[in-house]
Amino acid sequence: MIYAKYINTNGRKVFRIDPRIILFSALFMGILASVPKILRMHITLGELTIDFSISFLFSLFVWYFNIYSLPKFSIQNISTRFFNKKLVISLSIGVLVMAAIVLIHHIIFPKYGFNTMVLMYEFRGVLINLTIYMFLYLLYQTYNSQQIKFELEQIRTDNLNAQYELLKQQINPHFLFNSLNTLKSMIDIKDESSGDFVVRLADFYRFTLDNRKMDLIPLKKELAILDAYVFLLTSRFEDGIEFKIDIQEEILNSYIPPFTLQLLCENCIKHNIVSLANPLIIKLYSDSEYIVIENNFQPKNIPQESAGIGIENIRERYKHFAEKELTILQNDSNFTVKLPIVDESFSNRR
Repeated sequence: MIYAKYINTNGRKVFRIDPRIILFSALFMGILASVPKILRMHITLGELTIDFSISFLFSLFVWYFNIYSLPKFSIQNISTRFFNKKLVISLSIGVLVMAAIVLIHHIIFPKYGFNTMVLMYEFRGVLINLTIYMFLYLLYQTYNSQQIKFELEQIRTDNLNAQYELLKQQINPHFLFNSLNTLKSMIDIKDESSGDFVVRLADFYRFTLDNRKMDLIPLKKELAILDAYVFLLTSRFEDGIEFKIDIQEEILNSYIPPFTLQLLCENCIKHNIVSLANPLIIKLYSDSEYIVIENNFQPKNIPQESAGIGIENIRERYKHFAEKELTILQNDSNFTVKLPIVDESFSNRR
């Protein structure tokens, strides 16, 4: 039986506890707090019931207040401090709530003289608050640790899948066959760029092997990989494809999942017409928050079959590495993908 779990609220994980646990613990707190009264020789059932009621109601309030004030789960920001602002707020509000509960009982049952016992109830409230807060804190941190392990394992699985798919695509026999055909044509016409083509092809596969196991790489290294890939494509398609790259220098030290830009360029070519009559124009640029890749939208008459791992794979990887999500925009003339910038400080925490 699962007593604590995260539920998804608007796409974010919120910590919740089985209501039965809350109810039984509140009953236990009410009984435990009433033990001193039970040990008294002369106490009526009415007094005992009222005393239990005050502690029980206060315990329920403390449970739900502290649960709903917990932060939504994020692997990027987990608090580990017990004594923090939330505890101070919980204790302060608890004092007011306990006073209100005692006052209500005093109004309903004036003959029991609650005025002389306010301080005793307030002290009891602080102890109940601290006890529940400590239990909830331990439960929350333990469950968070399990969630972090799960998230990290999910990242590893996603990256292994991404690496496998990237490797399949980068050693794809069609890509290699087309590249070798292009090289043969360049050699036949004695193109002076054929030597550069061989070097770039070797660079591309070397980059692939060197970086396939990385979670994140510097953007400037990703652009170096893309440069080799772009050279191969322009050698093959000539004036049928055009790349325009304008990346701000200040974000070159930011980070990006490896081969992201190459996959997006490949996606552009896979789904759009590339011809001298209708050149495919791919723009890569940046603003203050995003790296943007944009192409003119000219879909093929017969859509190419897709395995569905391209953009969705990138989207899932960015969920682990950036606070913002990947954005896709499409209209009749352009298809745009906006990648959140992953700064250097986050890469150091991975």
